[in-house]
Order: sequence, then C-alpha cells, then structure tokens
Amino acid sequence: MTTTEPGVRPAATPRPLLHDPGYRLLVTATAVSKLGSSISYLAIPLVAVVALRSSAGQVGLLATLSTLAFLLIGLPSGAWVDRMRRRPVMIAADLLRAALLLSVPAAWALGVLTIGQLYAVVLLSGAATVFYDVAALSHLPHLIGRDRLARANSLLVTVDAAAQIGGRGAGGLLIGLLSAPAAIVADAASYLCSALCLVRIRRPEPAPEAAERGHLLADIREGVRFVFGHPSLRAVAVAGACTNLSIQLCQTVLPLLLVRELALPGFAVGLFFAAGAAGVLLGSLSARTLAGRLGAGRVLRLLGPAVAPFGLLLAVADRGPALWPAAGGWLITTFKIGVHNVLLVTFRQSATPDRLLGRMNATMRLVLTGSLAIGAALAGLLGELLSVRAALWAGALGLALSWVPVNCSPLRRLREIPGL
Repeated sequence: MTTTEPGVRPAATPRPLLHDPGYRLLVTATAVSKLGSSISYLAIPLVAVVALRSSAGQVGLLATLSTLAFLLIGLPSGAWVDRMRRRPVMIAADLLRAALLLSVPAAWALGVLTIGQLYAVVLLSGAATVFYDVAALSHLPHLIGRDRLARANSLLVTVDAAAQIGGRGAGGLLIGLLSAPAAIVADAASYLCSALCLVRIRRPEPAPEAAERGHLLADIREGVRFVFGHPSLRAVAVAGACTNLSIQLCQTVLPLLLVRELALPGFAVGLFFAAGAAGVLLGSLSARTLAGRLGAGRVLRLLGPAVAPFGLLLAVADRGPALWPAAGGWLITTFKIGVHNVLLVTFRQSATPDRLLGRMNATMRLVLTGSLAIGAALAGLLGELLSVRAALWAGALGLALSWVPVNCSPLRRLREIPGL
C-alpha cells in the first residue's frame, strides 16, 4: 500500500534521481571535484612539511587559512548568492580554484615556491569554496525539487565520501610515485572537469527578482536569528562546531605525527585517511535505514555516546600493531559523522522556509567551517607550545564529547524527518 503526506499528490512511479540529466551532471561534478580535493587534502600540507620543511605552527596556519574565508565572508555570501544566479557562481569558483592550484606545481618546478604562496593559494581557494558551497546548496532545490531533497542529499554525501576514499588513497599513491606538488595538478584538473559538467546543465535558472532584495545587513541578521533562535537548529550548529573543531585538531597534526614521528610512507598516510572517508561513506549509506528502523531521534541520541570511546584510540596511534586500533577508531568516529551528515542536513532543510534557505546555509557554513579554522589554529598552537601528541589528545577528547549538544536538545525526541 502506498501512503503519502497530506496535501501531496501520489506519484505512481517516482522518477529515479539519476535519470534527471541536470542532477546527474551535478553528481558528476561533485564526484570529480571531491576526488581532486581529497588528493590536495594530503598533498598541500605535505608540500609544506616535506618540500618546504615547515614547522607545526606554519602547517597549522596553512590549515587555518584554508577555512578562514568562511569566517570573513561566510555570512554575507548567503545574501550575495541569493541575489545572483547560482550556477554561474559555481562555475566561476571552479575555474578560480583550478588556476590557483596550478600555480603551486608551476612555482615548484621553477624553484620559487614559498610558504607565503601556499598561504595565498589556500586563502583564495577557500573564498571561492565559500561561494561554491553556498550556491550549490541553494541551487539544489531548484534543480531537483524540494520533495526530493532528502534522497539527493543522501546520494551527494555518499558520493563525497566515496570520492574521499579514492582521492586520499590515490593522493598517497601519487605523492609516493611523483611528488606532493605534482599531485596537486590532479586537483586542478578535477575543478576544470567540474566546471565543464556544470556548463552542460541545460535547465534554465531564473534571475533573482530585484523586488525581493532587502538590505544586506537586515537579510544577514534575519538568517542568524532564525538559526540561533530555533532550539534544534542551534543544537545542530553547536554540535557541528564542536565536531569540526575537534576533527580539524586531529587532521592538522596527523600528517606531522605519521610522517615525521612514525616515519610512515605516503601510501600508508593515504590509507589511514581513507579509513576516515570509509567511515563517512558507511554512515551515509546506513543513515536512512537506521532512522527508519529506530527513529531519527533515537539514532541521534544513542549513536554519539556509543561511538565516543573509539575516538580516543586516535590519540594512541603508533607504528606497528598500535596503528590499526587508531585507524579503526577513526573509521568508527567518522561513521557517526556520515550518519549525522545525512540526518541533520536533511533536518536543517526541512525545518527552514524556502526564502531563508540560502541564509540558513550560509550561517551554518560560517559556524561549521569557521570552527575548522579555529581548530587548525589551535592545533598549530598546541603543537608548538606542547607537542603534536598533545594536540591530537585534545582533538580526540573533543570528538568524544561532541554528542552532548544534540542529546540536550529537542532532537533527541525527534521521531522522523520529513522527506527522509
């Protein structure tokens, strides 16, 4: 028997998402760009560590600058994007990121690469990513319809995680066979491929109406008030910030620990990070099934405390047998993140009116990605003042406690998420 929500006309045979050519091109663009980004995720810090002999503080600053743009322009980007066609913004961001990344291997080949250039590249690339991410989240409802957002988000999170697995493994291999600067070329090529896919989307996108535009600061304030005035959205923002800050602490110092202190080869570093991506993939694939069987609120309430102890295994990573429990703890911890990525992103979209989606997404991006910048800066500070291992312990403890805001909010009693 087929049931539908009140006021929704039943569809005899729902059209599969991937039969939609526009969505298929968007998924392809996402897959190739995420694959390339996962290569640079390892390659850029390793350029600093290996090619430029950078210190822990410099590596921390590099990671901070990669996400600093979300703190600087995160809020106004939502209001700006709401005043423009979204797909051209995404294409321009892809082309800019490709050009910036190609400058790194070019400078390295000429013998003029400096840490200052890396700082500039990651900062400007981060600014382009701000606009791309906000535009993509705002473009998706127009492209596939609001009633299919849950399935579309689930597939995009799965594609993202699968690309991270392949990209981080391939990144380690490319770095080992070639070099970290040369591996960055693959990321630049991925952004060019992404831009080409987006250009081929034929669905017309209407221009925003000038009559709908309000004062920029008033629009920003409305979006911020909506997120932090909503008890459940506020909990999502706080829990996500705690998770991102803690995971960035770990991810910033892990290359230093694995390469310098444990002397692991590049492919082993890639496999270690791929284990985390595998956890996100498994979590994204399991999210809808778990929520269907147990209820979304029960999944959110029970999963955090159950996974918390495994995050601490990351802090005891060492050569030999001790490396495997750390990798397993990393995978289990990121499994929870994959589940949350599907459930909480879908909840955010279902709880937000259409007219506030762009500003809600920009506010969330500011909080979630801004916390990555803070985590990277804190990692560099702790690594310089104390030790790499101390920074890793701080991140592991934060991950173990990141479930508290959700369990203290109305989300713990949530029965279902509309459209999931």
